[in-house]
Amino acid sequence: MSTTQLAAPTLAAQVRADFPLLSRTVHDHPLIYLDNAATSQKPQAVLERIEQYYHQTNANVHRGAHALSAQATADYEAVRDKVAAFVNAQSRNEIVFTRNASEAINLVAYSWGLGNLKPGDEIIVSVMEHHSNLVPWQMVAQRTGAVLKHVTLTETEEFDLEMYQSLLSARTKLVATVHVSNTLGCISPVAEIARLAHDVGAKVLIDACQSAPHLKLDVQALNCDWLVASGHKLCGPTGSGFLYGKLAVLEAMPPFLGGGEMIQDVFLDHSTYAELPHKFEAGTPAIAEVIGLGAAIDYLSAIGMERIHDYEAQLTQHLFEQLATVPGLRIYGPQPDDQGYGRAALAAFNVEGLDASDLATLLDHEGVAIRTGHHCTQPLHRLLGITGTARASLYFYNTFEEIDRFVAALKETIEFFQMALAE
Repeated sequence: MSTTQLAAPTLAAQVRADFPLLSRTVHDHPLIYLDNAATSQKPQAVLERIEQYYHQTNANVHRGAHALSAQATADYEAVRDKVAAFVNAQSRNEIVFTRNASEAINLVAYSWGLGNLKPGDEIIVSVMEHHSNLVPWQMVAQRTGAVLKHVTLTETEEFDLEMYQSLLSARTKLVATVHVSNTLGCISPVAEIARLAHDVGAKVLIDACQSAPHLKLDVQALNCDWLVASGHKLCGPTGSGFLYGKLAVLEAMPPFLGGGEMIQDVFLDHSTYAELPHKFEAGTPAIAEVIGLGAAIDYLSAIGMERIHDYEAQLTQHLFEQLATVPGLRIYGPQPDDQGYGRAALAAFNVEGLDASDLATLLDHEGVAIRTGHHCTQPLHRLLGITGTARASLYFYNTFEEIDRFVAALKETIEFFQMALAE
């Protein structure tokens, strides 16, 4: 047993019973769920809260005069306050509900990007962005004549702050960057990125999909103009996400979608729009999903994001210690002890001479769930000279024992393939 195990808090032991799915078996083996960067499991409190809405309060929100609608509206809007507190926004009106982070980024791209960018303006993104933070800006650039610039990686495969500074100029109008890479696991210095961008008059959008579930966020300290996150990665249901935006920035942006709820008055030839945040929330929203997101935020907040981060840091150290014992394995991104900005609780890797998908398939037969492929970061994988990776990603309900069992199964799988190739 390593020193990290001896020193570990008992967080996972305290919370695992809250997650029903973690007790199931897969292929007659106890499930080891290590695909949390793709989606997290949901605690019983979230599942019950969604069911409670449908059983007791099911009604459309806003404008309804009857008791069910009033209660549903109150429950739905209460989540806006919870999200605002979760990210330390100045106002609840800075929180816009979306179906996911991709929709939130597209909202900014189409509402702000198309109206503010012109030929010759520059958008800076990094080479490690998720496709959701690349494709919308490519589409906007094509339509406006703006130019995309790309920040590459340091020797330790992290955001290259020095190169970023060299790209900034008076032409820079937007910097859109991931907070935590879903492939490299590196944590980018987003507060410094935002400060430097604002020095040249640029706006800043942060993709917090991989940081919101694991780190305590403070949008005021980060001083970003926008921040996006998905609910399903932080113990909430799919179909829930949010956009944070500075109040003045959101007020200056036109609506993204037209329809019910986002209007004030509609005439045959024109319409006036609702105040923030409702002008960005057209149509009947994902009511149950948002209410479930609120329950997830309550759950995480009760544990404490600092406690979650501290426990995951120990899990990460143990994961890397164990993976270091696997011959021929290459992990992408910085080591936990590199003198950078830290890394998240995930490891994307390849084993020399073996296909990552084959590894994952056999691991699944041992009850181990990991992800393979390009993780929606194809440009990054091309830069690294690979087509895909295997990825094990942890959350606060994972244990040191699960890591040990995963690595043991990985070694057995590698030995099986090596023996088969030798025959």
